[in-house]
Amino acid sequence: MIKMCGIIGFIDRTKSRMDGSSIKAALSLMNERGSGDGAGYAAYGIYPEYADYYALHVFFDNLGEPKTKVDEILDLWGEIVHQEEIPTTPQPGLKKVHIPWRYFFKPSKDLMEGRMDSEKDVVTYIVMEVNANVKGATIFSSGKNMGVFKASGWPEDVGNFYRIEDYKGYIWLAHNRYPTNSPGWWGGAHPFNLLSWSVVHNGEITSYGTNQRYVEGYGYKCTLFTDTEVVAYLFDLLGRQHELSHKMVVRALAPPFWDDIDRMPAKEAELNKAIRLTYGSALMNGPFAIVVGTDNGIVGFTDRIKLRPLVVGENENKLYISSEEAAIRVIDPEVKNVYTPRAGEPIIGRFIE
Repeated sequence: MIKMCGIIGFIDRTKSRMDGSSIKAALSLMNERGSGDGAGYAAYGIYPEYADYYALHVFFDNLGEPKTKVDEILDLWGEIVHQEEIPTTPQPGLKKVHIPWRYFFKPSKDLMEGRMDSEKDVVTYIVMEVNANVKGATIFSSGKNMGVFKASGWPEDVGNFYRIEDYKGYIWLAHNRYPTNSPGWWGGAHPFNLLSWSVVHNGEITSYGTNQRYVEGYGYKCTLFTDTEVVAYLFDLLGRQHELSHKMVVRALAPPFWDDIDRMPAKEAELNKAIRLTYGSALMNGPFAIVVGTDNGIVGFTDRIKLRPLVVGENENKLYISSEEAAIRVIDPEVKNVYTPRAGEPIIGRFIE
């Protein structure tokens, strides 16, 4: 049996929305890649009525003290415009060990003044503070007009638990987990998210210790017991704070080897040397294939020698990235232009303006 995680990502470049039933079926096709210890989905465009607010998805152990503390932290920084338990349906194969809750939250400019530079800085601070210091609470999704839905279980059980077919999105990510070096628990299931960045990952980040120390130097806190968490923070740091393009972020995380750089034309070699020297501690080693959702598209890439599979398919305005072609064809039997990208090559899908 194949014991590697299954990943899939989808974007409709025109922002036409699709419900979650097809991606649930596609992920379930890759059940042999998982162990039943974790699965999850991320969808963009699902909260149009609250599109201007941050949708904070939280796992609570109970609705007592942990929730009271989260409410207090949110009240210190802004306004909760709506909150509720995320609707779920019990599944025989899934044990409900946390209460999934969602807040729609707006940071207050008055409360931010002199303390934070932007709303995104406020939300990032809240996520780090809750996850590090509020026992019994984990914020696992914090973007606008998007949400992550994950748990310990098989893809179909997790999808049915969250009624994933009730949500419609123009970007979908999904992940079927086979944990190796970290425990299988709800917070450790993929996708991992911060703000608009959502990450699904197959493989292992062997440079995790270096990467963790690097992002923690910028105020991020790794608390979820898995290497994939750091990828979301690296994309936020390099993409949002350092304002690198998606292509440049991938080049920093999975750069060319020095021997390859030495053979490049002078101008190209100079750029790649600068990226490697500046972001040496962000470089990710190990076997991996990754798909990242963002507020303006998706990004897929592998490690520098492609030790994990990644397949790309297109059909008109739709782009698919997955571990397996068969999973893509579950969603779109007429998919065209199917190919495997080169090692480290960024596959980028953006919305049509």
